[in-house]
Amino acid sequence: MATLKQILFRKYTDKGLDVIVEEMKKKYDQKKGRRFNYDNITYEVSRGGVVDENMQFEISSKIPQDELKDHKDMKSYFAKIKNLASKFKNKPVSIKMENIVLDTKKNTEKERDYVKLLYSYPLNDLYSDKEISEKIKEMSQQTKGEKPTSEGSDALTRQGNLALQLVKESTQSFARQNIEDLISANKQARTKRSG
Repeated sequence: MATLKQILFRKYTDKGLDVIVEEMKKKYDQKKGRRFNYDNITYEVSRGGVVDENMQFEISSKIPQDELKDHKDMKSYFAKIKNLASKFKNKPVSIKMENIVLDTKKNTEKERDYVKLLYSYPLNDLYSDKEISEKIKEMSQQTKGEKPTSEGSDALTRQGNLALQLVKESTQSFARQNIEDLISANKQARTKRSG
């Protein structure tokens, strides 16, 4: 059974990921659900989850099959992405190639291959007590005589609400960087292939 901390952190992780999905949809071409398209490659950001004491989410990108000759080329493209992903500042804990078959209409099937990266961050890396103390001090100096407000209201204390806000902001920062890294890896894999 999930703890209250895990439930609240998951909620604020999802809020952070939702902001990033909307940001990417505005920056790039919008697609249905939690997906966007850039340079003819579809990307998708999963919802967050808490496993043990880690926040996790997946980012995937479609392998540009129409640019590749055969399955061997797809495996080679995936190997390039996997190699590049292993050098990211925030390395994914899992890098998989996944095949998805969709039945779009009655008897037609669309087969797509995706690169799927799983990221995992310890819950304690999403906020720091020092940062919370600094923000509390900042807020108390700004709001002399006023009642302080903060976005979150799921925690009973101002410190708790600040921790949740930091979880959301940290998730956004990590996810944004992870997406930009994957976009860059796709660009490099295409360049290496054509060059």
